[in-house]
Amino acid sequence: MDSLGALRRTHNCNTLGLDNLNQEVVLMGWVLRRRDHGGVIFIDLRDRWGITQIVFNPEVNPEPHAKAHQLRSEWVLAVKGKVEARPGDMENPKLKTGAIEIMVSELRILNTSKTPPFPLDEDSEVSDNIRLQYRYLDLRRPEIGANLVMRHTATQAARSFLCENGFLEIETPMLTRSTPEGARDYLVPSRVNAGKFFALPQSPQLFKQLLMMGGMDRYFQIVKCFRDEDLRADRQPEFTQIDLELSFVGEDDIMAIAEGLVKQVFAATRGIALNPPFPRMSYQEAISRYGNDKPDTRFGLELVDLTEKLRGCGFKVFNAVIEGGGIVKAINAKGCGTFSRKDLDDLTNYAGTFGAKGMAWIKVKEDEWQSPITKFFNENEIEAMRQALNAEPGDLILFGADSVAVVNQVLSELRLELGRRLNLTDNSVFNFLWVTDFPLVEFDAERKRYAAVHHPFTAPLDEDLELLETEPLKVRSRAYDLVLNGSEIGGGSIRIHTTEMQAKMLNLLGIADEEAEEKFGFLLRALEFGAPPHGGIAFGLDRLMMMLTGSGSIRDVIAFPKTQKATCPLTDAPGSVARKQLTELHLRPDWKEA
Repeated sequence: MDSLGALRRTHNCNTLGLDNLNQEVVLMGWVLRRRDHGGVIFIDLRDRWGITQIVFNPEVNPEPHAKAHQLRSEWVLAVKGKVEARPGDMENPKLKTGAIEIMVSELRILNTSKTPPFPLDEDSEVSDNIRLQYRYLDLRRPEIGANLVMRHTATQAARSFLCENGFLEIETPMLTRSTPEGARDYLVPSRVNAGKFFALPQSPQLFKQLLMMGGMDRYFQIVKCFRDEDLRADRQPEFTQIDLELSFVGEDDIMAIAEGLVKQVFAATRGIALNPPFPRMSYQEAISRYGNDKPDTRFGLELVDLTEKLRGCGFKVFNAVIEGGGIVKAINAKGCGTFSRKDLDDLTNYAGTFGAKGMAWIKVKEDEWQSPITKFFNENEIEAMRQALNAEPGDLILFGADSVAVVNQVLSELRLELGRRLNLTDNSVFNFLWVTDFPLVEFDAERKRYAAVHHPFTAPLDEDLELLETEPLKVRSRAYDLVLNGSEIGGGSIRIHTTEMQAKMLNLLGIADEEAEEKFGFLLRALEFGAPPHGGIAFGLDRLMMMLTGSGSIRDVIAFPKTQKATCPLTDAPGSVARKQLTELHLRPDWKEA
């Protein structure tokens, strides 16, 4: 192999143009493609920034040309040469450097490469496991590299905005105490404290609240968080948050800061000018109209409640549900009256995967409503449905009848599936929505106690405080989520800032005083020393970047992600450790692998 010696790179592979004609330059990078055209050898040289065509001509510089015959894909080169204009019919308008080429006078081969396990110069079908096993090669692919560049741009824009608005970037501990009130913790055994364990933080929640109690006023951190939970396309065992906390603020203050942050990130990464303030919707309205608390508002197909209009109707299935305390809702799929029986069967099967026992439907025709169930409704009921659903000839009405939870879940998923099938989800459109006034608690049937909908440190709405002891399920919280195109990208709340209210909240959740002291004693003590009113929000950076880049998975916007089984094919983690290490950590080394 050659060495660099005194040779130094003068430009990257995406810089040179006609303004640089006749300049002598030095480029370094990887061989993307090699073409031999009757003696003249052309190489597309690639680095992080882009591609430049370099040329080896035996009549101009025979020595580097002779050496270039051995070059193969992904070999690492340094070349010196003169910038020349490409012949007019050979320009490549797709490349920033497509008007020029480098006539090589000196070639140094810095390293060779084995044949890559998958092509890096085309969008070929490669399994995720292979891509992740050779992630360092995958990162050379322009689309993956560009995602990481955009991620860098986004984090720098966020830092800049927050610093300009008086925030301090402060690090919080990675080794902390386990507080298993949410997802499962990743535990770290302590070597020097036998039988004791640290936990990797699910979020910096308690520490950022303590920073507010310490007078830091405005904190932020781009921070790693960890959750040992089942994974999906938009989940990872370790993920990154843009985490904020502010003192002496209310919901409007935090929302305004969050909107300014998102606006700056979108401008810096995509050149998109957002126009806050973003619309707001209560949790109850979101559930009523869309069936879930993170609605995709790029399209309609809203859920319409028909329960009272069909109470006492002749269709026994609907009537039995209503009499049993359930609900009947419907979606009017505009213009979908042409769906075939197979289309309807497919939708019925899809609804079944979310708990539906079946799916009733009606096709709205010019002179009739066509369906096996139409005969069970009288004229008044049909007219009531027509008006409520704005039903017109050519429409398709899809019904859900069951418990409130099942109907909302099924029709919500059905609505999203219709949006995809009808191409209503335009990824070039970015619809933001604040969802507010979430329930403070929900009933956990498995543990037979109340559980916090967000976390135990979220403050209840002042106007609902009188319901806290008598009807806690009716109490709304001062929580808010920022939703983008049907995905939650950020969430936060105004926090409880008095000892009395925090103790009352923990008691409501069935956490006795002794347990509260054990898990949260340090927080309860801190609240006794003049804690200011405070609140915050955290953005899921990985999910936000997935949406900004149009990627199908957050794995495409993380440098070294895990699989859906929480493994790393690159390093083969998690792995076994030596018996000696287990003994040092006071763990029994005699367990058997399942």
